[in-house]
Amino acid sequence: MSTEQHLRSALGIPADARRVLVFTESSHWDPDWLFTSEEYFERMVRRNLDIAIRELQKEPRRIYSVECMFFLRMYWDRCPEKREAIRKLVNEGRLRLTSSGVTTADTIIPGAEAILRDLHIGQEWMRANGLEQEPRLAYFTDSFGCTPNLPSLLRAAGFDRTAITRLDGMYFAGCELDLPSRFPRPGSSAELLLNRERTLDFVWRDSNGAQVLCHWNAFTYGQGDMLAHGGFSRLYLIYMAFERRSDRHVARRIAHYVKQLAPYSRTPYMLCPIGFDFVDPIPDLVTLLDRYNRNHYPTTGVWVVNAGLDDYLALVEQHRDKLPVLELDPNPYWTGFYTARPTLKQRCRHLADRLLLAEKLAFVPENRGTVDIADELREPWWAAAVSNHHDFVTGTSPDRVVEEEQIPWLDRAMAKVDQVIHRLTPPSTPNGGATRESPPTWHRDAGRIKIETGFYDLEMDEDAGGTIAALYDRETGSLLLTGTSNDLVSYRDSGGLWRMGYEFNGGVWRESARASERAARIDLCERDGGVEVVSTVTLDGETFRRYLWLSHDSPLIYFRVEGRAAEKRSVVARFATGIAAGALTMDTPGGVVTRPLTRIYNPTFWPLHSFVHLQDKATGRGLAVIQPLPGAVSCRPDGQLELVTMRNATREKAFGLIGIPGNPASGHEREPYACEYALLFTRQGDWRANGVHRLARTAVRSPWSDAAEGALWDLANAVVVTDSPDVWAVAVKSASRGEGVIVRLYACATPESPVKINATHFEVVGARLCDARERDLESLPVRDGVVTLTMPGTIATVRLLLRSEDRP
Repeated sequence: MSTEQHLRSALGIPADARRVLVFTESSHWDPDWLFTSEEYFERMVRRNLDIAIRELQKEPRRIYSVECMFFLRMYWDRCPEKREAIRKLVNEGRLRLTSSGVTTADTIIPGAEAILRDLHIGQEWMRANGLEQEPRLAYFTDSFGCTPNLPSLLRAAGFDRTAITRLDGMYFAGCELDLPSRFPRPGSSAELLLNRERTLDFVWRDSNGAQVLCHWNAFTYGQGDMLAHGGFSRLYLIYMAFERRSDRHVARRIAHYVKQLAPYSRTPYMLCPIGFDFVDPIPDLVTLLDRYNRNHYPTTGVWVVNAGLDDYLALVEQHRDKLPVLELDPNPYWTGFYTARPTLKQRCRHLADRLLLAEKLAFVPENRGTVDIADELREPWWAAAVSNHHDFVTGTSPDRVVEEEQIPWLDRAMAKVDQVIHRLTPPSTPNGGATRESPPTWHRDAGRIKIETGFYDLEMDEDAGGTIAALYDRETGSLLLTGTSNDLVSYRDSGGLWRMGYEFNGGVWRESARASERAARIDLCERDGGVEVVSTVTLDGETFRRYLWLSHDSPLIYFRVEGRAAEKRSVVARFATGIAAGALTMDTPGGVVTRPLTRIYNPTFWPLHSFVHLQDKATGRGLAVIQPLPGAVSCRPDGQLELVTMRNATREKAFGLIGIPGNPASGHEREPYACEYALLFTRQGDWRANGVHRLARTAVRSPWSDAAEGALWDLANAVVVTDSPDVWAVAVKSASRGEGVIVRLYACATPESPVKINATHFEVVGARLCDARERDLESLPVRDGVVTLTMPGTIATVRLLLRSEDRP
């Protein structure tokens, strides 16, 4: 019996069925979106799971899926009497997990390690409670686009299958103020899949060569919700439905789904997902499908079955040779969430970073063998994983949820981590770094400030709001900035937490004020071996304090903007680069991607994860922007570059009145924020040739960073090192599964040569390559305590086995 025949037999699909419609059933549970997690659990999730368990126990052929661990853990804790039933159903494969994640994460804003740890933490919770599934599928039900390097992330964690819903250019009911006929948008991923490839199943290959089998829910992740209902919607926000279980109704629904899906199916299989937000399981689903098969399969030739999404992809896998292999960048779907609620994003990123710092510090000589911090960090790591959620780190929850639940979660977790770090900090840790000896020379002349460094000649103009008037390459004399630059520009923005005002009909994205319109006093001082330039400007009634810092011996120019955007405003830093670039090259979680200047929207703001590099097509000169926290960047063909520094757009409103149903939350930025970024001008070569990725790692420590914190990171990062400046150990931790020490290595692009790994403070006697869920894959050679590894991609997980006296 072939694999496909075996799969069909297990699911009860006749061997001669030429078309099969697979109904997968779940319920999309946002941990805390419009309501808090407690409210969602008590109002909906407890009932959802009670019904699901009852239905599964009643019908042994039924499969119901759970997307992530957050609410499953809450149900497990609150309903101990249900634990044995859950364990049995999970281990039988009937309560199916469509990921091992704590959440259905956003994969654009969090760091790669935060996403991988999310998948690991959920798996470990399952293991600790006797739930034996280890999914090969990671389902991103409702994430607003995904990193184009998602295949690299998933393969690093041991997943080879995925499914997504929201991608650029698609139509999603309730989210558009445009006619469905105007979709898919030209040049989008949706157009590629629907019009050119005519498939919803494909092999997703990223720029690193990693591949996963992928399905796209072109007709939403709740396409089949109304299978046994009449009315409009079973979504809890607009519940307008009544049961309608007649044979005629169900058959008509199935015919409609087949009509939608069949034109885009290259295999005998079609997928119809059931499972919008918090919908209850359909009573006796298998009975309804059995009735259809008895009454209609002989005439329609379509067999219908309830199965898991992983079952569907396993069937499609048998026809992999019929599927296209595509490099997909499913962005931009929406662009406002890249920079919505910047202070919340800052908390999320800092919590993950501090957790990684604490784990590494446990291995410095003063702490080794005396400190076990795994239990202390377990709940903070859980909070960090929850913050990855696509309605948490994105900033798309309303004020009440953010202020009553999300921020308190993060602050409590941070307080616990800080206590651990304080205890782990050796008393001999230096308090700061060395000060540069020779600051740049500078002078003031009639409102014009001139600064000379070993790399640049910089001119600033008080009459133009303290902006940069000109910047020259000191060696060649060439002009690097061709007009007023580092100008703060405020846009009237009728967008909100998800979108900017240019993204929808009736939206407003219009310049309202510029710093360069008014004069501003510039103050200078010599500090930490460099020159700091400070000016204050007012835009739309809000005050911004701007800083610029540069030294004599560094090619980086550092910037900082402090303040808060006025309501319904987005504030950008504008630069006149004069660079005629055809594309932007930037890092994303999992690797590096090259993107067009504009796609779907004009302007197009792309998510700025850590760095972006643009290069002139004719001259080869370029510019890199480095930013330590999540941001957004756009570039016009004439070289005008804009970085979003502040955003306080409250709610998407078309024509000033009409709210978008799919974007119902409103929010306000209540705290001031500090946005930092740095510029590096390049003469020739791409990002790799100019070491932009290396500088991005160190530029996180700006002139305004705490020097003692930087020294602590230096100590922690020395615990495990590699012989390549392009590969670094982002995480070092005691193993959760198995023995030894787990090291996560990361590179922006797959290295061509083997990498040597050295543990500074302990002796390594063995090593194994693992995945991010700490499952061993193969042994690695060790010689004189040094491990040699050929990186399998941009991410590798290595288990180091230590001498018994070195074990933590």
